[in-house]
Amino acid sequence: MPVQPFAELICFARNNSPFYRELYARLPERITGLTDLPVVPQADFWRANSPRDNRLLTAPLDEAVVFRSGGTTGSPKFSYYTRTEWREFTAAFGAGLVRAGLRPGHRVADLFYAGDLYASFSFVLDSLHRSPVANVRLPIGGAAPWESTAATLEEFRVQVVAGTPTTLCSLAERLSGASRTLPDVELLFFGGECLFGDQLPLLRAAFPNAEPRSLGYASVDAGLLGEAVPGDDPRVHRAFTPYTVVEILCDETDRPVEEAGVPGRLVVTDLRRRLMPVLRYPAGDRAEWVDRDAGIFRILGRAEEGVRVGPVSLYTEDVHDIVKAADVSGEVTGLQLVVQRRDGRDGLVLRLAVADPGRNHAGLGESVVAALLAQRPFYATATADGYVNPLTVAWVRHRDLAVNSRSGKLVRVVDERPHS
Repeated sequence: MPVQPFAELICFARNNSPFYRELYARLPERITGLTDLPVVPQADFWRANSPRDNRLLTAPLDEAVVFRSGGTTGSPKFSYYTRTEWREFTAAFGAGLVRAGLRPGHRVADLFYAGDLYASFSFVLDSLHRSPVANVRLPIGGAAPWESTAATLEEFRVQVVAGTPTTLCSLAERLSGASRTLPDVELLFFGGECLFGDQLPLLRAAFPNAEPRSLGYASVDAGLLGEAVPGDDPRVHRAFTPYTVVEILCDETDRPVEEAGVPGRLVVTDLRRRLMPVLRYPAGDRAEWVDRDAGIFRILGRAEEGVRVGPVSLYTEDVHDIVKAADVSGEVTGLQLVVQRRDGRDGLVLRLAVADPGRNHAGLGESVVAALLAQRPFYATATADGYVNPLTVAWVRHRDLAVNSRSGKLVRVVDERPHS
């Protein structure tokens, strides 16, 4: 299906989707620009997009593939693609894989997760299948025992391994623990979550000749978001023009940001999806323009990914940066923010992954706590005033970090407070 003229797509959505008809009820009959439309209110969007009595879709659910998202937090959300839309989605992403580094004849292992309506495994496999260059696809999945995964990678001398950073790091930790390396791997294609600098030493130890690269930026609900731009910063992507339109909106005004380096929330409009229209839909991430004219932007992390500990607010991206700066020897390979409640007060535990949790890391722990409290002095004040429990550190192996059971992604904030 070709890219649709914007005005025609809006007219189609208003005429065929009860949700968009109601959302646009007070707008002029003819819309010519994106900013004439409101940003989609996500809560209303998903309430309308229920499996039964759906008010978002533009046609009866007679032919589609159905996927689920939202498994990490919140209730499950379902996304629908016709076979034509799915074919075009994966073909466009497959072309982006070539620009990310995929080469003719590459042997690629797909370690993403499959089943339970989760999309990533099928999406990556189909994108490789529809890529414009020949490649050998090895659909291993993310739930296979690490020994068999490693054996397959060695047997086929796999050159590209694709998976979430959590899956790649867990495999790397197992390999390093067994004193094994996979020198044939040239590329580590990651997706689904951010790759942090503190994870690189662990990956280098197991894959000494591999370069970690984003395989691209997409989500099952928002669709195509950005193709990878090779370079020093894996967070940088280019919008999938002309298939989608990416906007970065100012936090205060909700107006499009035009300047480079100004953070805002990322909003996407898909110009080819008709069954489940995506029109100024918040992707859930924050971003900033690197080159707006070229459609190049930098992902800054999840818009909502933070934690409230008593009166103190913390953001996972900030905590990552603080821990990385304090960990001068590069011992930490992953972290989680764990919120617990004890003696009637909230408290934060930094769960830090290292190679040997049994070794004495007291010095590093003290440095991390001191650095975090120096950057976030309100936590120390709240502790002194008796509002929150002191900040503590727990040492674990990378494989002991909590992950989403369905997707294998790292759960960056773990709330262990009783809510009953």
